[in-house]
Amino acid sequence: MQPIIELRNVTYQYPGANTPVLRDVNLTIEKGDFVAILGGNGSGKSTMCKLFNGLIPHYYVGDLSGKVTVNSRSTLDHKVSDFSKTVGYVYQDFENQIVSPRVLEDASFAPLHFGLPDFEERGIRALEVVGLLEHRDEFVWQLSGGQKHLLALASILSLNPDIIIIDEPSAQLDPQHAREIYKLLQKLNKEEGKTIIVIEHHTEFVAEFANTVILMNQGSIEFKLPVVKALNEIELLEQHQIFPPQVTQAAAKCFPHKEQLPITIRESLDLFERGGQMEEEVSSPGPEREVIVQYDKVCYSYQTITKKKKRVLHDINLTINEGDYIALVGNNGAGKSTLMRLLTGLIKQEIGNVFLGGKDIRKTTPEKLAERITYIYQNPEQMFIDDSVEKDIGFYLRARKHPQTEKIVNQLVEQFHLKELKKRDSRLLSGGQQRRASLAIGMGMNPQIMLLDEPTANLDISTRKQVSRLLAQLKSQLKAVVIATHDMQLACEFANRIIVMHEGRIIHDGDKYSVYANQWLLKKAGLYPPQIFTLSKELEWKHPVFSVEEFVQQYERREVSYGVWT
Repeated sequence: MQPIIELRNVTYQYPGANTPVLRDVNLTIEKGDFVAILGGNGSGKSTMCKLFNGLIPHYYVGDLSGKVTVNSRSTLDHKVSDFSKTVGYVYQDFENQIVSPRVLEDASFAPLHFGLPDFEERGIRALEVVGLLEHRDEFVWQLSGGQKHLLALASILSLNPDIIIIDEPSAQLDPQHAREIYKLLQKLNKEEGKTIIVIEHHTEFVAEFANTVILMNQGSIEFKLPVVKALNEIELLEQHQIFPPQVTQAAAKCFPHKEQLPITIRESLDLFERGGQMEEEVSSPGPEREVIVQYDKVCYSYQTITKKKKRVLHDINLTINEGDYIALVGNNGAGKSTLMRLLTGLIKQEIGNVFLGGKDIRKTTPEKLAERITYIYQNPEQMFIDDSVEKDIGFYLRARKHPQTEKIVNQLVEQFHLKELKKRDSRLLSGGQQRRASLAIGMGMNPQIMLLDEPTANLDISTRKQVSRLLAQLKSQLKAVVIATHDMQLACEFANRIIVMHEGRIIHDGDKYSVYANQWLLKKAGLYPPQIFTLSKELEWKHPVFSVEEFVQQYERREVSYGVWT
């Protein structure tokens, strides 16, 4: 394959930074390849990709040395607009690149402003490719998050670029929409010969769809390898806090001397033997618990620009008890965030009642509700008010003249590992650091109940695990926790109760076993169980498992008890 992108001895440093973010990078990407770029937060992945369409150095100034060539053209010698027809880029914050009020207008925006006479036809074709044609006349704000992501992709496809770059295709998306985007990218790659480059933390998507993997570390290329070989570099990946697919991790622990490990479920089925697993002990139900929140026949609507009402929640009946750690799951637009926000008093239900401790929350101000309920926004920046982490954590306490403000702030700084960051502006921290700071702010309000909207969104796997551990610690400090999440592994590990929502309705309320045993439910809500669960199910185990650790334990018990897999 011929190279379509070449980097030669590239070093780049942002203005005001003390050290380069890219260091002497040499890289070739071949035409028609499907490349996944791995690396921890801050490793330089997004910065490197901004070289590919000339954003660096023409938009992001700084100190750049070396040579970048895209389709045989130097990025130094051509404008960003010169590369727009060659390189399409969907950013991680994809909503910021949607610029028009209606769907077709946005899909046609780029060809229109390039003066192409068939701009509308191009927009229609792009919408058809991504499956949004039936929404062509709708306003952008009427779309779900997944549909907006597809629209951002359509807006670059309207110029028919040779190279498509997507920064975290699965970020902020439910499992179904994330898989749909990957399948579309695969189709564009195989059928139209597009060069696809994704920045991704989920190695299971990488294993299924990519051909080549690039690993970055502190601004340098650690390796560029075929996908099977790359994901078998388990020790090296884990050194950089990147975790191979769950099936690969399980195989490595069960077969430590095997030369090539499986990276997909299909490959794993040839390695592990089917059936015969020991039954799990069934635990008895615990005592009845205090009811702290109750939704009674709740409906919520908002008024659209045409003055019509759009129903978001339909006849919600729900009880939250002390000791409930709930995961709200379901498609983008299912109503998860709205359900939680009703508890804050910032929005009011149209029909029905919501009770907190037996009292109607409509009779309580949002300020008073905040003393018992904390809502942690999906975007942590919405939690930051002051100019340092410690001031943000103490803002609520100072506003109420709490006598032990300084002591509590210091305790929270320690608990959430923010000691080295407490003097820094929260808005300038990394994604994982911002998430820790937002959790500390929430706990500074001393709530009984914490509501979290996508607490692990946009984080690398290592940081997600760290946040998961912090969430587990909160269980002993709070009466109840509710998280809205697309992270099914988090839902399985954290929650003792999973509530599935679809189109504004609760369609299931149970534990992880009842959710993942229901194929109709999974399909309806667009859910995909953890990969290791699917493997144990495919192996016909009587009791499927939800983590690599559980899988290995069950495997070892079988080996001892039954003498299989020798």
